[in-house]
Amino acid sequence: MPALDHLTREAFPRSSKYDAKWLVDLDMGPHPLWLLEDLATDLELRPGMRVLDLGSGLGATSVFLAREYGVHVIAADLWVDPTAAAGVFRKEGVDDQVLPMRVDAHALPFGRGSFDAIVSIDAWEYFGTGDHYPPYLATFLKPGGQLGIATPALTTEVRELGEIPDHIDRVVGAETAAWHTADWLRSQWEFSRAFTAVTARNQVDACANWLLWERAVMELKGQPTSPVQSMLEADGGAFVTFALVTGRVA
Repeated sequence: MPALDHLTREAFPRSSKYDAKWLVDLDMGPHPLWLLEDLATDLELRPGMRVLDLGSGLGATSVFLAREYGVHVIAADLWVDPTAAAGVFRKEGVDDQVLPMRVDAHALPFGRGSFDAIVSIDAWEYFGTGDHYPPYLATFLKPGGQLGIATPALTTEVRELGEIPDHIDRVVGAETAAWHTADWLRSQWEFSRAFTAVTARNQVDACANWLLWERAVMELKGQPTSPVQSMLEADGGAFVTFALVTGRVA
């Protein structure tokens, strides 16, 4: 049976409304809407809020935030041309709610307390794992504001394992050092003292969800497999997961 036939997930009813081909055209990794919809259950997103989508890629998550939650979004990414992202937002009819910007995550051009919420989907591992970063980002939240991330994670810290599992090392390499456990991320955020409350959990069936999506992407691209697909098949959820982490400031 074609992989696309399996993409409707009861756990993600909002995401199921979005065309898989559209998402593949914007593809930069795991299914971003499954991650965002799951993460959003741990956040309080209300119409009219100002939200920073940090590491927004080609814009699928920003479209989802604007449509599903009625928020106003700054779609910030270092590597994606804002003109290309603006074309996506215009075509999807959310250009009055979403503003694309080219932004360095370590030099954000915003004032203190600029946002009601900041979200980052499948990007945190590239810029956010340093101990200084969560409290830095917290300064851009309004009182009571929320930070939420969905990031590739491991079930056991690499430093506890003593090595990177071979099937992961072949694909991710040394960058696996930035894939932490949900408990590690919770402790890091709590020790930063930037947040009054922190939650952290692994997404249920995260590895299986990612594999399902990767197979569908390969099918739509007319390719038999990919290194990521092989990694996920070899892992079977033993090590690879996604951590969903949130924090609220005072």
